[in-house]
Amino acid sequence: STQSTWDQNQMQFLLTCAPKPGVENNLDWLPTQAWNCVQRLVEIEEFRSFAQNMEKDAPLRFKDWYNELQPEDVKLPLEWKKLDQQLFQKLLVLRALRPDRITTALNTFIRQALPLGDTFVEMDSKLSFEQILASSVEDSTPNTPIFFILSPGADPVKEVEKLGKKKGFEPNKNLWNVALGQGQDVVAMAKLQLAQKDGHWVMLQNIHLMPRWLITLEKTLDAFAMEGGGNNPNFRLFLSAEPSKGIPIGILDRSIKLTNEPPAGLKANMKRAWIYFPKDEIEDKDPRLKSILFGLCFFHSIVIERRKFGPMGWNMFYPFNIGDLRDSYNVLNKYFEGAIGKIPWEDLTYIFGEIMYGGHIVDDWDRRLCRAYLENLMKDGLLDELELFPFVEGKGISFKTPPPSTYEKYIEYMENTLQQETPIAYGLHPNAEIGFRSAQCNTLFNVLLELQPRDSGAVSGDGGKGKNEFAKDLIKQVIEDLNMKSLVFSLEEIKGRIEEKGPYQNVFLQECEYMNYLIHEIVRSLEELNKGLNGELTISERMEQLMDAIAFDRVPATWTKLAYPSKRGLASWLMNLMRRIDQLNAWKDDPNNIPRVTIVSRLFNPQSFLTAIKQVFARKAQQELNKLMIQTDVLKKSVEEIEAPAREGSAFVFGFVLEGARWDLQGGNLEESKPKEMFSMMPVVHCRAVPIPPEGKEDTRSYMCPVYITEDRGRTYVFTAQLKTKVNPRKWILAGVSIILDVESVAEETKKR
Repeated sequence: STQSTWDQNQMQFLLTCAPKPGVENNLDWLPTQAWNCVQRLVEIEEFRSFAQNMEKDAPLRFKDWYNELQPEDVKLPLEWKKLDQQLFQKLLVLRALRPDRITTALNTFIRQALPLGDTFVEMDSKLSFEQILASSVEDSTPNTPIFFILSPGADPVKEVEKLGKKKGFEPNKNLWNVALGQGQDVVAMAKLQLAQKDGHWVMLQNIHLMPRWLITLEKTLDAFAMEGGGNNPNFRLFLSAEPSKGIPIGILDRSIKLTNEPPAGLKANMKRAWIYFPKDEIEDKDPRLKSILFGLCFFHSIVIERRKFGPMGWNMFYPFNIGDLRDSYNVLNKYFEGAIGKIPWEDLTYIFGEIMYGGHIVDDWDRRLCRAYLENLMKDGLLDELELFPFVEGKGISFKTPPPSTYEKYIEYMENTLQQETPIAYGLHPNAEIGFRSAQCNTLFNVLLELQPRDSGAVSGDGGKGKNEFAKDLIKQVIEDLNMKSLVFSLEEIKGRIEEKGPYQNVFLQECEYMNYLIHEIVRSLEELNKGLNGELTISERMEQLMDAIAFDRVPATWTKLAYPSKRGLASWLMNLMRRIDQLNAWKDDPNNIPRVTIVSRLFNPQSFLTAIKQVFARKAQQELNKLMIQTDVLKKSVEEIEAPAREGSAFVFGFVLEGARWDLQGGNLEESKPKEMFSMMPVVHCRAVPIPPEGKEDTRSYMCPVYITEDRGRTYVFTAQLKTKVNPRKWILAGVSIILDVESVAEETKKR
């Protein structure tokens, strides 16, 4: 049908959507990243006039479409409304402009474009796990094991035993359950031999813990299969493992694979947490205990579901589970067994936040976040209809502790009150939903790219641009147009012009040195590849990997190894690399002075620059380095408006991008983000060295904001900035607000707009 026809260039765009930087974006409502993607889209014949239509012919109508909550269901302006009849082509527009809606749009596309499309989308979502397992056992044979891919909170053992019982298989009689671990391989093998002969069921749990033994297991299963009719027809094997690279492909290949995803969303998690405690356990308890348990179930669901927001949710992935909730409840119960007068909120906050749940947490910022949630909940208000959603005044949304009531009434209350799933429930800005869905889109297409056949023809079949062409274009751009070889810094010559080598000079020399290593590798690898493409050298595996990376707009691995952390695609990364080189060139021309403004987001090692500020101050003020910190004062100026460098022991820096909030230039404080504005560029910041204040004397009117190099946060931490706030800093902690230095989708505006 016309709805589902496409050519290879279109498929290529859908998979890679590689931004094409370089054309100025004059639409103030459209993020630069989306505009750069449109520049790539207009390379496709059918979309040639799209950017022109957007920018010149109907910008306001396009803006309205872009701002729709569900643009996939709304007609595009001008003649592009025809795309409602060409669903695949509409996907391309969404991929460029609203990647957060692509997973929903793909569902619709599959439903409409494929025969029996609905069944692909829904699959077995209407069946219980018990029904799915029963039908899988029907499909299995003595040579087709059932493989459970474990997800948090799932327990396939119980399900297998329940089904076994119905079919006459009893534990330790003709159903054998072996949890793998040290020494258990011998037991497992004995049970397998017995079961295969006598027609029993065997369940081997957690096989990922013994990757080396799995090769033996694979050979054993091969031997069973070779015996053909020698297997007892009743023999069945069940395996379970966490996702792992150590499981032989031969085992995965022959198995029926099942997974039981834990419930998604706040309501499903809360109901699951509450009904974990049997009715007779809860019903007659002290009403105060019920209210606190309700608050705990909310906290449990929030910390689990917050993981879906990626690094904005938690810096690391933690295996919070129902056991943490159970243990917290047991502690709570102990308190109530005695004659409890005043409820020891501080003790409970500490036990839940630092021990039960906090026991998983290894990152200090994540610990602060966990504590902030509990401080919001564990207080007297919890017994008296406390608002559980943090900082929701005026947002028209609410979820309070219900008055003490019966077990069922609590379930009913969750069912009726938690109607919509929203980031606001977690204290996050609604934009977090866009971030999480855009990440989902990127993951989806990255996996599809990994599955593409690797050959030197078109990246995905006939008709598209070949890998060799992509590589040749890049070699021309880097080696000829940019003449990268000529950009290497002559360190000796620079050192010769430095009159007095201070901390700043050390930093910049080190930066030039790092840059030289990177330039050498880029030039070396591309010259080698060029010889390969011209037939002077045999194409090696290393060259193949380089070509794959170039074709998929990814930074090649050997470059990444010598570079700085970055999440950019290759085209954007190269443009950014040139800007970094420009900054070093400007310094090289005047190496004795610190620049008026240093763009720290263009340094390999921003920490060392901040340390240099402290070193200069420490020498001047005769202070110890480890007793100093960097104080950040946000100015109202752009880079252009800074006339001269900052005074000694401080520096003007630029390149801070806020995620999760925006900076109010007039008020000089943090404010809530605007809709769809994921990031907000900050003006110039005055960084100065000051003595660390004594404990308890910290500035409570500021939010201690972690600064990271990329949106992955975590290990890319640089330092802590202080940002003025008119509201309780806890609001920004729960909103996951941080400063990111290198963000592809933000144009580095050094001028005032």
